[in-house]
Amino acid sequence: MTGSSLPAAYFDGIFASDEDPWNLASSEYEAAKFAHTHDVLSDRRYVHALEVGCAHGVLTSHLARLCDQLLAIDISTNALAKAHERIGDRPGMALARMAFPKEAPDDQPFDLIVLSEVAYYWDLVDLDCASEWLRNKVRSGGRVILVHYTGKTDYPHSGDDAVEILWSALDASFEIEQTERRDTYRLDLWKRR
Repeated sequence: MTGSSLPAAYFDGIFASDEDPWNLASSEYEAAKFAHTHDVLSDRRYVHALEVGCAHGVLTSHLARLCDQLLAIDISTNALAKAHERIGDRPGMALARMAFPKEAPDDQPFDLIVLSEVAYYWDLVDLDCASEWLRNKVRSGGRVILVHYTGKTDYPHSGDDAVEILWSALDASFEIEQTERRDTYRLDLWKRR
C-alpha cells in the first residue's frame, strides 16, 4: 500500500485509547526483539544517539544503557508523556516531540540512529527526506539500525519496502554491516562510510 505518511493525530489517538497499543511493554515477542536489538548494538558505546519513534520508552530503556547521550523523539505527545513516566529524568537522556524526518535535530552528528518500527509509516517524500538527513547527520563510522515487522500492513509501505526504498536512496554513503530476518521482523544494521 502507498499513501501519505501517517499524521500525529493517528498516533495520539492510539496512545490515548490504549495504555500499551502494540504490547511493547507486555509481550514476550517485543521483549525478545528489544533484547536482540540491544545485543546487536552492544559491541560498542555510543556518544550521541537518536531514537526515532520512541513510543512509551520501552526500547529507549534498553538503548540508554549503551549511550552517553540519547535523544528519544516521537510524533505523539501522548506517547512522550508515557515515555516520561517510564524513563523519568535520567542523566544523558532527553525526550522531544518531532515529526521525523520533516522535523529533525540538526545541532550535531550522531553515531547511532535507531529506526525501529517507524519507516513503514512514511511516504516516499519522507523516506527520501530521511535518507538525506541520514547522509548529513550520521558521522563517519556511525550506525543506523532498522527493525521492522515484515507482515502485511495497512501503512504507506511494508517493512521490507520501506527499508529497501531507504537503502536505495542512500547510495554508497553507507555499507551493510548486518542483515537478519526473523519469522516476523527484519533487522538491518548500516554503517556510515
